[in-house]
This record gives sequence, C-alpha cells and structure tokens, in this order.
Amino acid sequence: MPRVAKSAVDWDAVDTVLLDMDGTLLDLHFDNLFWLKVVPERYAREHGLTVAAAQTTLAPRFEAKVGTLEWYCLDHWTRDLGMDLKALKHEHREHIRFLPGAQEFLASARARGKRLVVVTNAHRDTFAVKARHTGIDRLVDSVVCSHDFAVPKESAAFWQALERHEPFDVQRTLLIEDSLAVLAAARAYGVRHMLAIRRPDSEQPARAIVGFASIDGVFELV
Repeated sequence: MPRVAKSAVDWDAVDTVLLDMDGTLLDLHFDNLFWLKVVPERYAREHGLTVAAAQTTLAPRFEAKVGTLEWYCLDHWTRDLGMDLKALKHEHREHIRFLPGAQEFLASARARGKRLVVVTNAHRDTFAVKARHTGIDRLVDSVVCSHDFAVPKESAAFWQALERHEPFDVQRTLLIEDSLAVLAAARAYGVRHMLAIRRPDSEQPARAIVGFASIDGVFELV
C-alpha cells in the first residue's frame, strides 16, 4: 500500500490544489449517517415501515445510481423519495464538521501561495448547507460542483469542463480525494500529483489504498 509523508509532496512543483470536499476536508461521517440512518428513518416513518424494511427498499435504488450524477443530486432524490432532503440536511447540520487538521492544512497551503479549489460532486444545495455551517467557502479560492457541468467527477468530460472553467496545468496540479474512481479519472486526464485519503470517515478505520499514494488525512501535510 503506497504511503506518503508530508516531505513527499514537492510544493515547489505544485501551483494548484484541487480538493474534494466530503471525505477530504469535511468528515464523511455526516454523509454516511445521513444516507444510511437519517433518510431510512424518515422514509420509514412517512411510509409506515420498519427502519429495516426502509433500508431494504432504498438500498437497491441508491446502488443503481452509484457513479452517476443522480447519485449526488439532491433534486433527483427529493423527487424520487418525496422528501425535502435539503431541509433534512439542515435539520441534522450539527453533524457536519471538518476532518482533523483540515482548516490548518488549508491555511498552510494558502500561506505557500497555492490556489485552492474545491471540486465536489455535491449538489449546490448540499454545498450551501455545509458552507453555511462550516464557512468552508471562505477558506478556498474557488468552488466547483460537478452539477455545474452536468457530469460527475468520475467522467473525463468533467475534467475537460473544469480546465475550461478553472484553467490549471495538469503537470503542476495536486488532487487530494477519497474516491479512487475519481482519482483514476483525473490520472487518465493527466493530473500529475494526487493523494488518496485513507480515513474519509473519522469514525471508521483507515482503508487500504492500492494504486495511489495515500495519507490518513490532510493533517499529515501541515
């Protein structure tokens, strides 16, 4: 399993840092809690089901959309489930939090003069809830949601659209991301520097990462 220490990042070779949001800067625990517990509980209550029955009903519907824009689209799931998911996320916003050391990392990278761009598959409404609660938008130079381009980060079309919108030199760009599928898409596009996050959910153990240099979290780069 490739691992990396902070000295392995050659900051002199990097101008732009592309940062995933959920699982890289913000704790993925909120999203796991929301989709695996909060949504099934509310769905069960509204449809007269047990939570277990609701989870069984919802699981294949969720799984069928993995890797597509709909998987990340709050509008899609609001229509599909008949629930106000933005309001539900706001209701449980106290669980939204930065991963350890994320704010310190952003400050240190900015102090190095790097351009910081959040690139997320999160829906704009989801980002709005999280930004309002954390102020993450004020700690970076730009924020790009894949819904802006109508394609997820797993698609080559996303990276083409991103470069038109937010010009970056693939040879001098660092991507930090917890999704291996997204990292693979970025590598195929030519992004030279990349790091995978082993602990996107602070309440889960570190994952084994194969094929990419990895860190437990961005706190290792401070």
